[in-house]
Amino acid sequence: MGRRKIHTKRYQKQVPGHQIQVDVKFLKFIDKSRKTVTRYQYTAIDDATRVRALKIYARHNHKNACDFINYVIEKFPFRIREIRTDRGHEFQAKFHWHVEDQGIRHVYIKPRSPQLNGKVERSHRSDQEEFYQLLNYVDDQDLNKKLEMWEKFYNFSRPHGAFDGQAPYEILRERLQ
Repeated sequence: MGRRKIHTKRYQKQVPGHQIQVDVKFLKFIDKSRKTVTRYQYTAIDDATRVRALKIYARHNHKNACDFINYVIEKFPFRIREIRTDRGHEFQAKFHWHVEDQGIRHVYIKPRSPQLNGKVERSHRSDQEEFYQLLNYVDDQDLNKKLEMWEKFYNFSRPHGAFDGQAPYEILRERLQ
């Protein structure tokens, strides 16, 4: 007898900032000297609007996770009430207390349940299919510049299937009225 398939009830928060999903996408590139370069894309996505913040780091650790959360707080135009993460090493004690010190609740999803952070996981698939697949890696400076353009396009112009073709910032404007 096989494992029982887990069914996850789909939901969507209605208030921007009520819940933010955060995760890390592992990236591998080949540089000019034919060496493999590993980078880490930290991603935050608002559950209600799908507005995202993205940032690339050379290291995968709690210091960068804390720096990323500071970036997200500054970037998002609404108050963040809760952040959901998996139990990765970068999201453990130092990160947890950093988030809590900002007045934001930090919640871990159940182990081996990436579907519980499904919106950020799905957004990583969009990144792979629509951005990284077409990207020619030159260096980190070029990568960051292109990622910033991709983030802006995703938030302001990219039609989103969950919102009948509207972009995340169009939904944000509606929800804030």
